[in-house]
Amino acid sequence: MKGQDKKPHYHVTAALIWKNARVLIAKRPKGSHLEGYWEFPGGKQEKGESLGECVVREIREELGIRVKTDKALLTVEHDYGSKAISLHVFHCAGSAGEPKALECQEIRWVAPGDLFKFSFPPPDMKVVEFLCRTGNGKEG
Repeated sequence: MKGQDKKPHYHVTAALIWKNARVLIAKRPKGSHLEGYWEFPGGKQEKGESLGECVVREIREELGIRVKTDKALLTVEHDYGSKAISLHVFHCAGSAGEPKALECQEIRWVAPGDLFKFSFPPPDMKVVEFLCRTGNGKEG
């Protein structure tokens, strides 16, 4: 395969932010890739940034809150055809402030068992399945 034929690959982070046994989800903004789908908040890693730094920055930009990454829970690989991603999912603790929908259409706190009622992109759907199967990251 020639170098120019190789599709781009991105490292993307997602945060699991919990409150009262509910996890925070965000609706993707209008005009974005997969507009209108729900996702776990986060975004693309920038050059020179660690995955932990990326998730903290993205949550500050998207929701206006500060979080601490507790631990990486899983990584989901997905091929969209024109690009591929590695979605690195972090359990986040210690959110300071109330989240606001700064770079998304809407946010909601959802019980893990209710996540299947929302439309998620394929990589986030794998996270939903993981959460429902394991309950991993759930806090009271």
